[in-house]
Amino acid sequence: MTRRHPLHLGVALDGAGWHPAAWREPNSRPHELFSGSYWTDLAATAQRGLLDFLTIEDSLSVPANPYVAEDPDAVDQVRARLDAHLVAARIAPTTRHLGLIPTITTTHTEPFHVSKALATLDYTSRGRAGWQVKVSSSAQEAAHFGRRDVPGLDKRDREALANGELPGFVADLFDEAADVADVVRRLWDSWEDDAEIRDVPTRRFIDRDKLHHIDFEGRFFSVRGPSITPRPPQGQPVVTALAHRDVAYELAACAADLVFTTPTETNGPQVLADVVAAAANVGRRGEPLRVYADVLVFLDTERESGSARLRRLDDVAGNELVTDATVFAGSAADLADLLESWHGFDGFRIRPGVAVDDLEAVTSTLIPELQRRGLFRTEYPDTSLRGLLALPTAVPNRYGAPAA
Repeated sequence: MTRRHPLHLGVALDGAGWHPAAWREPNSRPHELFSGSYWTDLAATAQRGLLDFLTIEDSLSVPANPYVAEDPDAVDQVRARLDAHLVAARIAPTTRHLGLIPTITTTHTEPFHVSKALATLDYTSRGRAGWQVKVSSSAQEAAHFGRRDVPGLDKRDREALANGELPGFVADLFDEAADVADVVRRLWDSWEDDAEIRDVPTRRFIDRDKLHHIDFEGRFFSVRGPSITPRPPQGQPVVTALAHRDVAYELAACAADLVFTTPTETNGPQVLADVVAAAANVGRRGEPLRVYADVLVFLDTERESGSARLRRLDDVAGNELVTDATVFAGSAADLADLLESWHGFDGFRIRPGVAVDDLEAVTSTLIPELQRRGLFRTEYPDTSLRGLLALPTAVPNRYGAPAA
């Protein structure tokens, strides 16, 4: 059975790529990884491919693969990263249509700062901002701040997680993240859309009656509001989350518009069912949670097949790639077949194994293949990121007067 509706397709950027040896590839520009031009060039490639959005990975610790035990002092991998939000801010003026979704951790970041930063990004990008919510359960990251104790996951905790049991402190971190996202959204609404008067003769810049205290009081913090930044152009920038299991699905169902999942080629229906169950558990109403599937890709190039590239990168790294997402290595046509066969997902997020090479291959080979099948757009519509993702663009303000 073929897919009838065009695909939504985004890309996840993480340094030189999702393979730990990606930075050692000839085209990877390791000396420019922390330059603005490296990131704006990647964004230009993504926009040339008419992709919906790019996400930018981030954390508060040095990059590492959480799925394998690694030497923390190893120097054969990229052990540094830039701030994702600031990278998105650098990209914003160089792009016109591409959605920009930085990762911002909730555990050690004040919701007021998150709200203000993302509202600003929505202004500078003219309505193309999003946010990937992330929780930190790392004791190492907590030690950077010294304000709270996060015990981290020991062997017993990891075994409990593998058996479907959730350590108490992890459950609290997810509950806190839901509160952070709620407050961020409330602060975006704390200015009504027409709160700015800007009337020079009467010397009134704002209408104070259209600024609202949010007066949030929760288990973890209290925020009075209002924001000091006017309501973003989208009203509500797009909120996303990566999720692998029930508690994260429930966070996404509480807080997000879109959830990134990691199905295999056989368990896609179960993943979709689990997301639906999580939404029911938290009582989600209104717009359904959009579900995207992540795929880590190594595409064929003119010189080398994707499978040969992956084997060579594994040899360089000294071990086989271990990751949470499905790993695809092959031709653009075969990848198009895979995406077309995964029914029920609202879209897909491509993780380039090597950022420069595989993003270029996505743009130059995968996108034309999808277009030939009638599965992908041939031009951008003139709309916001919400509009691009088929989310409602007229978002009511919870504090504003109801529409007549």
